[in-house]
Amino acid sequence: MTAAARTALLDALGVTFADDAGLRHALMHRSYVAEHPAETSNERLEFLGDAVLGLVVTNYVYTGFPAHSEGELAKVRAGVVNAETLAEVAAEVGVGPALLLGRGEDASGGRDKASILADAMEAIFGAIYLDQGWDVARDCILRLLTDRIAEAATGPGGRDFKTRLQEAAAEKFQQMPRYTVRHDGPDHARQFYAEVKLAGEVRGRGEGRSKKQAEQQAANEAWDWLATDPVVEVDGANGPENADADAGTS
Repeated sequence: MTAAARTALLDALGVTFADDAGLRHALMHRSYVAEHPAETSNERLEFLGDAVLGLVVTNYVYTGFPAHSEGELAKVRAGVVNAETLAEVAAEVGVGPALLLGRGEDASGGRDKASILADAMEAIFGAIYLDQGWDVARDCILRLLTDRIAEAATGPGGRDFKTRLQEAAAEKFQQMPRYTVRHDGPDHARQFYAEVKLAGEVRGRGEGRSKKQAEQQAANEAWDWLATDPVVEVDGANGPENADADAGTS
């Protein structure tokens, strides 16, 4: 792990470690340990971090969404506490460049593998908890995941503007929306920019920390345009759920 990668990761996490060994341990993949037998992999920290993450998110949704049933709360938690979401977060904060990998794993693209990134993200949460305590770990997790929790809590169709736009565009234009996405910035602070075309014209633009967020924001803007067209009626076009939509879908 280079000093630059470590600094970038810590800046993105917003956490200062009292003992750098904890962060180093969290980033140590078993492929690295295979080449350095005196070291220990991050798997135990991953186990701990998974528990810390689960409790933070569970407590947050339990207190933050009092009208949700047990089943609904479980779906919200599952929508955030999963490998796909954790890999996205890990990529956003710059975990990949900081990983300690074996030479073979590194050469085969291990720094971009979703499973490795997700596991390391959980291990980092575990390391933060051990080094800085519950409050700092909770604050870090919520800082990284609150927006995604809000997205998951809306339920299917609530803020999924990509799906809703696709259905409306198929009805009105008999063709699907077309998205183009670009990005800039370093790995730990990458920003994505999306445009969506309807019938060959750009009708929505968006940006976000992930491709999904940028596309959803663009779809939201295009949905607003489409909803004002008197030729087509869009179910729920004037509902309050149109505000602040950037929920992630693939």
